[in-house]
Amino acid sequence: MLSNTVKEKIISIVSPANFDDSKTGRLVYSYDATPNFQSMPDAVVSPRNKQEVSQVVKLCNEFQIPIVPRGSGTNLCAGTCPTEGGIVLLFKHMNKILEVDEENLTATVQPGVVTLDLIHAVEPKGLFYPPDPSSMKISTIGGNINENSGGLRGLKYGVTRDYVIGLEAVLPNGDIITTGGKLAKDVAGYDFTRLLVGSEGTLAVITEATLKLIPMPETKQTMLALYQDLEAAAKSVSKIIASKIIPATLEFLDQPTLKVVEDFAKIGLPTDVKAVLLIEQDGPREVVERDMARIAEVCKEEKAVSVQLAQTEAEAEALRTARRSALSALARLAPTTILEDATVPRSEIARMVNAINGIAEKYDLNICTFGHAGDGNLHPTCATDSRNHDEMERVEKAFAEIFEKAIEFGGTITGEHGVGVMKAPYLELKLGEAGIAAMKAVKMALDPNNIMNPGKVFAKDSRKRVVV
Repeated sequence: MLSNTVKEKIISIVSPANFDDSKTGRLVYSYDATPNFQSMPDAVVSPRNKQEVSQVVKLCNEFQIPIVPRGSGTNLCAGTCPTEGGIVLLFKHMNKILEVDEENLTATVQPGVVTLDLIHAVEPKGLFYPPDPSSMKISTIGGNINENSGGLRGLKYGVTRDYVIGLEAVLPNGDIITTGGKLAKDVAGYDFTRLLVGSEGTLAVITEATLKLIPMPETKQTMLALYQDLEAAAKSVSKIIASKIIPATLEFLDQPTLKVVEDFAKIGLPTDVKAVLLIEQDGPREVVERDMARIAEVCKEEKAVSVQLAQTEAEAEALRTARRSALSALARLAPTTILEDATVPRSEIARMVNAINGIAEKYDLNICTFGHAGDGNLHPTCATDSRNHDEMERVEKAFAEIFEKAIEFGGTITGEHGVGVMKAPYLELKLGEAGIAAMKAVKMALDPNNIMNPGKVFAKDSRKRVVV
């Protein structure tokens, strides 16, 4: 627990209303969306501006108190679970869209802005913010930046990192820095903007972000392609890209996922096929119509049993919503739902899905697979029960093999969920010993007292899910 001296100093900075060390208040922020991780913080602090953030961080550095910056807690790698106690920083007061600059096509926002609120704020101006994580109705820009969140539109438009062009951040010693800005070009010094994006709160606290916007696409079409052959669906993905077409969305759902999602969403999804591709293209009308016609040809050439265009925007939105609801739907199957992500080259998707199915069978587990097929990012999801210790051991072994397979196929252990605690033991598989050492050197240079989200990214021992 915090000493009375520290507590009084924090309260003097943020006011009594923005400091909570009650058991109930701390309990709410003792976990995030990751199953079976929980650890109580010592206090929850809600600064009102960057100056208060700076003062709180400086104080924590002086007394070596851990700090966990937190958005909405939707992450799936235990990234915002305060595993070493300390202070959880909330940004409920720092939730304003400060500016939408139509001349420079940028938005300047505070970290507590909800992703979908930003999207809705810029669309009436004919502008578009593409990053669209499935949690975008509640996730915040600050959280998206810390995790470098992806989404359904990642294939064509990229991920959060591709739209962050400037940051204001508080370093672990309390100094405030700015990086980048409203610039198309900027090579002055090290690229701290890109370093901080995806750093999971281990290097600094984001207090403001300048985001790139683009013109709103003129039109959009949505298609559903059905397959009785997993390999055929995967080949379609590769062939679409090889046809020099980059769809806005190219999503994959296997049959087990389809069944669960349809039972949840009840929009008439077919459940008697082995896989579906949800494909969307946007842009000028003539380009969209040409691309979708060619995509339909490719799917039929690769043995799709049905190719259907959504006839209305309501029908298209239902399909998108159904895909975004996959995790919610799968969570109904069992008390514990473990959703992971692994990315492989898109040419290896079929092999990866088959490998996942084989691993699930080997360990007698129920694993459904869906994901962003266009960029090779798959989400194997296991419905289990954390109270069944024997099964949980098998789950751990299964996912270890899945990550090893991803690396073997030229992929990575995480495409968008981050490392946090969950993936830390596997990071060396991807980066190697020298890569981990280089990352630790950066961490120690900026945060020598290790106060910024300690226990994340760098593994201590074997992977475990422990309730504290």
